[in-house]
Amino acid sequence: MKNHYPGLLPKAHLWTDVALLNLSFFFAYIFRFDNGITTLFENQYVNLLLVANLVWIFTIYVFKTYRFTRLSYHFNTQIASFLKAVTVHGAVMMAFLYLSKQGEEYSRYQFLMTYIMFISLSTASRAGAVLFLKIYRQAGYNYNRYGIVGKGDLATLIREFYAERKELGYRFSGAIDPSSETNPIEKLEAMVKEKQLDYLYCCLSEMNDEQVKEVIRMGERQRTHIRLVPDFRGFMTNMATIEYHDMYPIIEINTKPFSSLNEQTVKRAFDLIFSIIVMILGAPVFFLVWAAIKITSPGPVFFKQQRSGRWGEPFYIYKFRSMRVDADKMGLQHSQGDNDPRITPIGRILRKSRLDELPQFINVLKGEMSVVGPRPLYKYDVDMLMEAAPHDFQRLLTVKPGITSIGQINVGYADTVAKNVERLKYDLQYLKSYSVFDDVQLIFRTVQVMVLGRGQ
Repeated sequence: MKNHYPGLLPKAHLWTDVALLNLSFFFAYIFRFDNGITTLFENQYVNLLLVANLVWIFTIYVFKTYRFTRLSYHFNTQIASFLKAVTVHGAVMMAFLYLSKQGEEYSRYQFLMTYIMFISLSTASRAGAVLFLKIYRQAGYNYNRYGIVGKGDLATLIREFYAERKELGYRFSGAIDPSSETNPIEKLEAMVKEKQLDYLYCCLSEMNDEQVKEVIRMGERQRTHIRLVPDFRGFMTNMATIEYHDMYPIIEINTKPFSSLNEQTVKRAFDLIFSIIVMILGAPVFFLVWAAIKITSPGPVFFKQQRSGRWGEPFYIYKFRSMRVDADKMGLQHSQGDNDPRITPIGRILRKSRLDELPQFINVLKGEMSVVGPRPLYKYDVDMLMEAAPHDFQRLLTVKPGITSIGQINVGYADTVAKNVERLKYDLQYLKSYSVFDDVQLIFRTVQVMVLGRGQ
């Protein structure tokens, strides 16, 4: 069954929410007052209801709450848009009551109950709509027919995308290879007429400019939506974004992770707040470790060593000393594990629990490191990776090194080329996307390593 009612779903959500807002107001009034719904129209509450409806219409118009497509229609996005509108609506209503000096004339309980019921009912209606559509479309109803111009890998990806997401309601109806047809546009137009296609996907990597123009003109004649699909697969892992310079779309490849002002601000703010909290709450632990090192081993408590930071700039990293003072005279580059003669007894405990890394929060406060990021490397390791995987290693140098990382958690200390490359591959995953939630997850995993004593 073909979809004959485009745009019906947004209208249905809009009027459903308007109805639920009024119902919530009525029910909240009944729960609050014993004299029933009949007195609502005899007092000032009917005026408040009228204002609430007008403000809601204005709010959803400004925030475009019901502007979505099949691909963007998800429960999470719907709830996020709805809650944004409800929050603004509530703020405007409170501002209205305050400025009009009518706040004391209305029940706060009734006001609060209205919003609680409205949010609950609208959330349930959205969940029901999403579930119904998913089942309805998987059964073969309310679908759009689409065709593809192209026969290569990109065409296969488009087909697989919709085949795996039947709930979106797209049905494949045929494909044309423009390079193998003598007159592909005529054959394509015949297919569009015969199959009554709603959408036509054009793989730009398999078409020339003239063919694209002819397909667009054909789509105008046949009233078929044309979707141009560029082949971004080679660089989408670099988080490509599209900007419009006047009328021209410009594709920008993000070659420097965390280079946007928003990402830099969020990451730096998280680093500062988290580090300050750790330094304050962890002060007793700092003192106990300091005392344990001082009592059990002669020499300084802290150890500093030059490491490679962002863009390869050298800086001094701070750690609690876990080796003997004369460890550098033994000629070993890396720790040899639990049998390393250079490690002090207390140092083994510090390494297993990762407590020797705590002073690096000073490096974070100074801006030389981040809480989460690839580990800062000693010159020996830098030379090793520059020879084994120069391109990937230089990508790691585009971000600040961190106290903990995916590679550090999964691999630990790397003392061979193989381990360094393995840890490098894990750390490269961190560059693909950034969120505070990911950083918090890695921190929790690091705490597990510390508590279980699995550091190495």
